[in-house]
Amino acid sequence: MLEKVLIANRGEIALRVLRACKELGIKTVAVHSTADRDLKHVRLADEAVCIGPPPSAQSYLDVPSIISVAELTNADGIHPGYGFLSENADFAEQVEKSGFTFIGPTADTIRLMGDKVSAKQQMQLTGVPTVPGSEGALPDDPDEVVRIAREIGFPVIVKAAAGGGGRGMRVVHNEEVLLSSIQVTQSEAQAAFGSPVVYMEKFLQRPRHVEIQVLADGQGNAVHLGDRDCSLQRRHQKVIEEAPAPGIDDALRNEIGDACVRACLDMGYRGAGTFEFLFEDNGFYFIEMNTRVQVEHPVTEMISGVDIVREQLLIAGGAPLSIKQEDVILKGHSIECRINAEDPRTFMPSPGTIKTFHAPGGHGVRVDSHVYSGYTVPPHYDSLIGKLITFADTREAALVKMRQALDELVVDGIRTNAALHRELVTDSSFMAGGVSIHYLESKLEHER
Repeated sequence: MLEKVLIANRGEIALRVLRACKELGIKTVAVHSTADRDLKHVRLADEAVCIGPPPSAQSYLDVPSIISVAELTNADGIHPGYGFLSENADFAEQVEKSGFTFIGPTADTIRLMGDKVSAKQQMQLTGVPTVPGSEGALPDDPDEVVRIAREIGFPVIVKAAAGGGGRGMRVVHNEEVLLSSIQVTQSEAQAAFGSPVVYMEKFLQRPRHVEIQVLADGQGNAVHLGDRDCSLQRRHQKVIEEAPAPGIDDALRNEIGDACVRACLDMGYRGAGTFEFLFEDNGFYFIEMNTRVQVEHPVTEMISGVDIVREQLLIAGGAPLSIKQEDVILKGHSIECRINAEDPRTFMPSPGTIKTFHAPGGHGVRVDSHVYSGYTVPPHYDSLIGKLITFADTREAALVKMRQALDELVVDGIRTNAALHRELVTDSSFMAGGVSIHYLESKLEHER
C-alpha cells in the first residue's frame, strides 16, 4: 500500500483523487500554482506546496518542481489525474527513475499507445478491430499515397500520429487535394506535437464515439467495465457522456470488451485505461487508447459499482486487481453533464468569482466539483468546474433525474453551459439515443 501520494493536478480530479486516498488511509500532498491556493483539495490535503505562478508551463507542467516536492515531502507515489502530465511518458519515466511510483501505466506503454500508428498496429496484433487505413505512417512516395487512398476509398481522414484532443487531423474528400492536405497536416503536426508523422484512415460519415473502460494490474489480470457513449461533442470535446451506450447489443458489447482485455494482457497493461472507438453500422473501430483515468469515469462507476480511482491506487501499490470479470455486473444507466465556466452560446470562457454555488442532490445524483460559494475561477486553465451525474434503473429515468438536477443547480456570478445542458436533455434526437459525433455541432450551427 502506498503511504503518501502527491497529486500532480488541480480542480475536480485532484479532489477526486484526494478523497480516494483518504478512504484508503493514504496521506496526501497537493501541489498548486499561486492561482490555486484556495482550491478545495489544497485546503484538505495533509500537505500543500506552491510550485509556481499560474501558467501551466511554470507550475503543473514543471516536472523538476513536482519531483522536488515529492522528495521534500517523502511521498512514495504520484497521481497525475487527467490532462497536464498524465500521458507524458517522459514524466512517468522520470517519476520511476527518481524512486517514486507513477500511478498509471509504464512509460513504455504510454509511448506505445500515445503514438496512434503504433497503437493501431498493437490493436491489430491482438484482434481489436481498427478503421480501414494505411498500414502505419504514410510513405514519402506520392504515387503510393494516392494508391493507398484509392484502396481505402474517399473520403479519408489524415491524422497526426502523435495528435490528440481533436488536433492534427484533416478530412479529404477527393484525390485532387489529397497531397496538399497531407503536407499541411504534416506541418501542423510538427508544430503542435514535434513529429510530422501522419497516417490515413477511412472517414466514417456518421459514427458514434463509444469507449471501453478497462482495469489491469500488470500481473496477468484485467477486466472491462462495459462501455460509454461520448458522442455529444463540440470541436472534439465531450459535452455529455453516458453508460452504457444506448442501442448496442450486450453480446457485441461483451465481445469488444473481451478484445480490449486481451489487448491489456498482451501488452502487460497496468492501471486504468480507456479504448476509444468509432461505432457505425454495428461495427467498432479503434481510434486510440487513453492511458489514464477519464473525465467521464463516474458514469462507469455508477453502473458497475467499481471505484476506478481506488483501484488505480491499489494497483500502483502492488496489489492484484480486486475483481474478476465475473464479478462485474452492470446495472442501470448513468448520465454525466460537464459543467463549464463558459457562455452557453458563444462558448467563451467565463472566469470570475462564484457568488453562490448550490449543488443538486437526491437519490441517484452525484456532483464531482471543486467549486464553492466565494471561489474564484481563474482564467488560466480548462473551464470545467464540475460534473453532474445521475443514475437510475433506466435511461429514461436517469434523464428525468438529470433534468431535475440541472434545474436545482445554482452557479451565480459567472456564466456556465448549464442552459445548453437543459436544452440537450430535452432534445428529441438525444432522448431517442444513438446520435452521431456530428450531431451537436450540426444542431448548434442550425440554431445560429
